[in-house]
Amino acid sequence: MKITSVDLIISAVRRSQYPTDEKPEYLLVGRSNVGKSSFINTLINRKNYARTSSTPGKTQTINFYLVNDNFYLVDAPGYGFAALSKKKQKKFGLMMEDYLQNRSNLKQVFMLIDFRHKPTNDDLMMYNFLKHYKIPVTIVATKTDKIGITLQQKQRNMILESLELVVGDDFVMFSNVTKLGKNDIYHKIERTM
Repeated sequence: MKITSVDLIISAVRRSQYPTDEKPEYLLVGRSNVGKSSFINTLINRKNYARTSSTPGKTQTINFYLVNDNFYLVDAPGYGFAALSKKKQKKFGLMMEDYLQNRSNLKQVFMLIDFRHKPTNDDLMMYNFLKHYKIPVTIVATKTDKIGITLQQKQRNMILESLELVVGDDFVMFSNVTKLGKNDIYHKIERTM
């Protein structure tokens, strides 16, 4: 896949603001600070297009990035950041539920987890939440370059055991430094469009 254009179309807070052109959508979810902005920037071959923040939980909107005028990468707010008030956490939950229930053009969820750590309770809840809606999920293990080659298989097994992946869901090791996994994500998008 060759990326020729990217446009941030809308930062939405409600369904009435979502794009209406019915193009395929690929939702990105993950804990705050898991590397979603870096993931987007790596996929679209741009340095700082999706802004990384030093403040976890800063993104409070669903951002629709139109890629190649062909499909959307949809960046959801990070979850699991303790400093968010209960009210904001509830608002996030309702926003995600509404999106998942009502987007017939949602093709795939890329759920980002930090390869260095065991999946958190928030990660497990998110995965089960997505499975409740029977949405295909690819687990993207970010920051794989931070774990030595000799420990990677052990780490991978521990994550897979924790998540209990459903048959049909995938696992991709990803690094924005080495670009590991980038082509796997491209192939996934091309196969499901």
